[in-house]
Amino acid sequence: MIDISESVMRLLLVFIVAAPLVGAAAALLPAPPGLRGTGPDQAVLRHGVTVTGAVLLASLVLAAGFDHDDPSRMQATTDLSWIPALDVRIHLGVDGISLPLIVLTSLLTFLCALHSYATRRPGSGAPAGGHSARAFTALLLVLASGTLATFAALDLVLFFLAFETVLIPMYFLIARWGGAGRRAAAWKFILYTLLGSVVMLLGLLLVGLQAGTFDMVALAAGEGRGLTATVQVTAALAIGLGLAVKTPMWPLHTWLPDAHTAAPTVGSVLLAGVLLKMGTYGLVRIVLPITPHGMQVLAPYLAGFAAVGIVYGSLACLSLARRGSGGDLKRLIAYSSVGHMGFVLLGIASMTPTGVNGALFANVAHGLITGLLFFLVGAVKERYGTADLDTLAGAGGAALYGRAPRLGGLLAFAAVASLGLPGLAGFWGEMLAMFGAFEPAEGLNRPAFLVFLSVAAFGTLLTAAYLLVVVRRVCMGATAPVPGAVAEAAAPGHPAPAGAAGPPEPPGTLADLRGHEAATWTPLVALTVLAGLWPAVLLGLTDPAVQQLLAGGRS
Repeated sequence: MIDISESVMRLLLVFIVAAPLVGAAAALLPAPPGLRGTGPDQAVLRHGVTVTGAVLLASLVLAAGFDHDDPSRMQATTDLSWIPALDVRIHLGVDGISLPLIVLTSLLTFLCALHSYATRRPGSGAPAGGHSARAFTALLLVLASGTLATFAALDLVLFFLAFETVLIPMYFLIARWGGAGRRAAAWKFILYTLLGSVVMLLGLLLVGLQAGTFDMVALAAGEGRGLTATVQVTAALAIGLGLAVKTPMWPLHTWLPDAHTAAPTVGSVLLAGVLLKMGTYGLVRIVLPITPHGMQVLAPYLAGFAAVGIVYGSLACLSLARRGSGGDLKRLIAYSSVGHMGFVLLGIASMTPTGVNGALFANVAHGLITGLLFFLVGAVKERYGTADLDTLAGAGGAALYGRAPRLGGLLAFAAVASLGLPGLAGFWGEMLAMFGAFEPAEGLNRPAFLVFLSVAAFGTLLTAAYLLVVVRRVCMGATAPVPGAVAEAAAPGHPAPAGAAGPPEPPGTLADLRGHEAATWTPLVALTVLAGLWPAVLLGLTDPAVQQLLAGGRS
């Protein structure tokens, strides 16, 4: 920790939230000052890297200046009156729960901007002209600002507005820069999430109006006092449903596979690595401390849906991975997220410090590992023109170990990290979530949670099965000449998907790890190993904050 004054910390957090918005406005100008490149695309994409890099640097300084001896205390707080008539405030702050997610968001956004700059430089096959790049960069920055504000907001209305800000940029990233079926996938994404948001807003308003304040810190300190049991259950159900859509919880997950399959690489990375965390973060930040009785009533149902989601996601992945199914690798990873987020929900539903800490750890681990997986699948798709598993593992197969050993090794690494190999980040969160389910909070039905635990444990076996099948088929295929790439034609009049670095590799050749890919993926690999070998770094931040958050919720 470095000694930074509270006023400087406050300015850093405001900068982290506001800078992407200012950068988005600047990206729409003809040429961002001082960032003129050899072409309009290069200039504006360099601008995106600069802004997101500055935000990442500010996040790291914020983390370094954070008081690690008191992570349960809200730090770097800003509290300004915004709508006095409703007592709505611009209230921002960070504690041990939100800080890791702010750093994760800043990192993934920067890596996505860096990836886009490297793969859309002049001569890479990107569309000519700067208008497409300007829109893409502006949308990426608005999405970053909304996500960061969601994790920093301490007012219910401000939280909702930040939560909603993310939806429109992601819609356009999918609809304009996605692949086949992008328009239908984008509409499905926006309709599902907007419907969930309407229900969530009703719950937030019910809490704020009944309690007389929208301040999340004051509401959490009150531990539900002033809210009747009926109001708590109703509010927890409404807010929980809205957040469950974004998580996504089975059976409200059906928008996710289509969105991931159609989204460009950076869209998939941010959707899995950051946006899904907004739902589970809201459950921990709002539902657990503010409506503890309502959460206790609904917890067994949440755990049941989580357990079903774990097995359902794994079975769907096994179906996609089998030979002859025509499964898409991006779609398979999307379904894997349903299972992984099921462990997060199970940990939250246990209402114990162990389970909630596991959920928060699994949140960060999933962002790192699945972000890496989507980057890798994007690289494979770029080289072969398809993510179809049967094509990749067909005559000649991908044979990544033989043709691109570094790329194949990284894909295998990400797969074993995703299945929860001890020593990597994916292990600790899911294990702690199951420990929480083994001994749930007082008042919860332990026999029911033991059943849910058994189902989740079976899901871990299925997870290992489908990921090992994927590694076997994609990385260990025969090394005969690669068949002609199956190019995915873009609709007339639409730019190529973001992240496409040109036409697929010609038959018989396969580029191994490129320089910009190594630069983009190395931080994710390093953090996956660090979190797996030294989990106390993250748990030391979250545990005191979780202990305080649950202090009045275990009735």
